[in-house]
Order: sequence, then structure tokens, then C-alpha cells
Amino acid sequence: MSDRLVVRSRLRDYEVAFDEDAFVSLRSFGDSAFFLVDRLIADLYRDKFEPLLPPGRAILVEATELSKTMDHCQRLAVALIEAGIRRNSTLVAVGGGVVQDIAAFLASILYRGIGWVFYPTTLLAQADSCVGSKSSLNVGSYKNLLGTFCPPARIVLDVQFLRSLPASEVRSGIGEILHFYLVDGSPNAPTLMSRYEDFLREPVGLVDHIRASLEIKKRTVEVDEFDQHQRNLFNYGHTFGHAIESVSDYRIPHGQAVTMGMDIANYLSRAQGLLDEEKFLAMRGLLIKNLPHFTLEAAGMDAYIGALARDKKNVGGDLTCILTSGPGHMRKVRLPLDQTLKNLLESYFQAQPVSGR
Repeated sequence: MSDRLVVRSRLRDYEVAFDEDAFVSLRSFGDSAFFLVDRLIADLYRDKFEPLLPPGRAILVEATELSKTMDHCQRLAVALIEAGIRRNSTLVAVGGGVVQDIAAFLASILYRGIGWVFYPTTLLAQADSCVGSKSSLNVGSYKNLLGTFCPPARIVLDVQFLRSLPASEVRSGIGEILHFYLVDGSPNAPTLMSRYEDFLREPVGLVDHIRASLEIKKRTVEVDEFDQHQRNLFNYGHTFGHAIESVSDYRIPHGQAVTMGMDIANYLSRAQGLLDEEKFLAMRGLLIKNLPHFTLEAAGMDAYIGALARDKKNVGGDLTCILTSGPGHMRKVRLPLDQTLKNLLESYFQAQPVSGR
């Protein structure tokens, strides 16, 4: 199996290099490199980072949703310019999805575009977001409504970083891998979930699933890089999952919210006559181990519907979402945001499956 993937892009081709020691390649950057590093990662690997990060050319980032704003990015841009970043410089990002979003956005606007390299350190970033070119920023209470397409020159993927993740972050990443498998109809889904507890204990063992997940995303991104057609299907589970993140104040990890979002999409698909009972139960059997502890009281339903109404994919007064007739068979539909949908969602949360997570 190759130790690299090459992603074809209309903007520029880029590679994902699987590396057994990212710190070796991090030492290779010269004086024109500037670094954005997740502060938590810098602390966890302090002994390795301290000799690598040049004074004045390294900025530590708090990897929270509060950092993904125009105001914060403007402050970072000023800091980088004052530190001497130039058009021929390289921005090196080390961290998860938040650091990636910030770095990709800054790289796309500084001097109208500079090169950047990404070292993903979370399972979500390694198995999903590192490929695809998107950056996403929040504005006000609206999540991920601002952004650009700006692929990195290179992605260096070292699964050893996964050893420092809490179990909640591993569950989150597994949720996204499972999402890609179900969208694609991959036979890997049962294999992944049959070793769920093993991967929570030793996430480095997920390397083959990370590669398989990226292969699925790569195939779609290469034919629909700017998310106009086939790539829309990757929103399966995300419309309903993003709303769970919102009403839980982001206490539910993204990938687990998406796991519940997939279960909700399947529930609605069954109600719409798209998904038969046998497939619904089989898909729930895959999802159930990774479902989060989350309940929505009746009083919270209006907030949940409001979060769905703010989804950026909506058209007019309808909810745009992905429903399914089974693994590998996804379709984009528009559902009226009416009392019928609210009643279905209330019935889901009243009788939702009990998970152990």
C-alpha cells in the first residue's frame, strides 16, 4: 500500500504523505516558514516543539470555535505580517480542524495567496477535513458560513499524534469515518465497528481506516471540488448533527453529533418510505455504539428547529438535507420546516436508542 495519496485539484494538486515521525520533517523548514500550532499540541509535545518553533515565527492558537472568527483571523494576520511573513513564505499549520480552518483562510488571503502545509493531529482532521480544500469560519451565531477553497501544498499525516487524544475525540473521528463508509456503501463499516473498543484503546490501529476514508473523499473531491453536486452527499448526517452541536453548546463532539445526525436522517428516510425497516435496523446497529448521550426535552425542540432553519444549505423556507435508501444510496431532498417535520423529530427524540457512550 502506498505511503502517499495525491489529490487532483483545479487550484493545485497536493499530496497526503503518511509519516512515522512528523517532527523529522518539521525540522526541514527554513527561515521562510511561519508556524500556527494548536497550543494544546505544543504543550503535550513541548520537548519536541521547543527546539523546532523559531521565536517570532511561531504563533500558538487556542483551538476553539471562538477562534474561528474574522476578528481573530485579522489579529493573526497582523501578527504574521509584523513577524515578517512574505508572499514567498510558507505557513505551516499543526493541529486539528480549527487550526486548519484558520490556516487555510489566512493562506488564501495573505498577499492574495501563499503556500501552506498541514500536519493534522486529530482523527477528524486526519480522516476527513485535511482533504477537500475548504476553510470555514463562524460569523455571529452562524457556524461555518464564511470561508474559501485553498488546498495545502502538502499534508503530512502522522498517526502517532492520535495517542494523545482523549476517547471522546477518537469517538468523534470514528463517527466521520463511519459516515464516509455509509455514504460510499463501503464493506469496511462492519469491520470498523467490530473493533470499536480496540480502536478507543489504541487509535493508531485506525491507520488503514483513515486511508480508506480519505480515498473515498478524494474520489468525490476530484470530480466536485467546489461542492456543487456529488460532494453535497457528504452532508449526510451533518445537517441534523450540526443542529445538535448548536443546541448542546458544542458539548457533543462533532463526529458523535454526526453519528446521531445519521440516525435521525435514517429515521426520517424510513418515515418518507425511502428506507425499509431491515436496512434501518442494520444501519442503527452500526451507529449505536457511537451515539452520544444526548436528550432533547420538549422545550428544546424549538431551539433545534431554529438551528436547522439556519443551516447554510437551506433553500427558501425548506430544509435541505441528505436522506438515504441504504448504504451507498444517498439523495439530496428538501423538506418543509413545518409541523409534520417537527412531530417526526419529536418522536425520534422521545424514542431514541440508548447508547453506552
